[in-house]
Amino acid sequence: MAEQSKVTFIITRQDGPDTAPYEETFEIPYRQNMNVISALMEIRQNPVNKNGEQTSPVMWDMNCLEEVCGACSMVINGTARQSCAALVDQLEQPIRLEPMATFPVVRDLIVDRESMFDALKQVKAWIPIDGTHDLGPGPRMPENKRQWAYELSKCMTCGVCLEACPNVNDNSNFIGPAAISQARLFNAHPTGEMNASDRLNGLMEEGGIEGCGNSQNCVEVCPKGIPLTTSIAAMNRATNIQAFKNFFGSDAAL
Repeated sequence: MAEQSKVTFIITRQDGPDTAPYEETFEIPYRQNMNVISALMEIRQNPVNKNGEQTSPVMWDMNCLEEVCGACSMVINGTARQSCAALVDQLEQPIRLEPMATFPVVRDLIVDRESMFDALKQVKAWIPIDGTHDLGPGPRMPENKRQWAYELSKCMTCGVCLEACPNVNDNSNFIGPAAISQARLFNAHPTGEMNASDRLNGLMEEGGIEGCGNSQNCVEVCPKGIPLTTSIAAMNRATNIQAFKNFFGSDAAL
């Protein structure tokens, strides 16, 4: 790669949500240790395609540039991943960039991930507090529980797991592995577990956990190595128990 003077990008572009996608090829000078984001910045600075034609700058999402925010997710050479962590030296040329197909395209490589956040609302992935006054430090978590809960908290809602999941498609309203794992995270919290049944009932709604086909693609592509399949298995068990409680009644109600 270091012997090459040019890097070729074939980018799937789309001028707006209701327009047809098209491909445009760009060539930029090679630099060592270049990542996809820096290459896109180079194209934006001088938006001239391979044919020498002036074109509009390519649009994409980014924020932290440290694989923390999840904003720069896109499909790179057929695999959904973070473009800030994708080094040009490690990619086969020509490098193909496409928007994630799971979400509606806003423009070029920018997608609308609203459905992912709607899924988090469905499972109530937060811990409610009473008022805005100081509630104190709250209960402590056992260290062994805190360690695996920390792994779940690494989720940056990048959407890569939904892109890889075959059950998240136009014919399904499956909420996806990220929301399921977040329900497990908040149910494990000493304060959050008080609302555990609400999250489990959310997972049992239409499009909930029953939509998982156990393909395990999600855990393979997660950039943070979150044990998503372990969370899905745990929440499968928890929702079954909750279903019995809903039918027969809970001791807590007595």
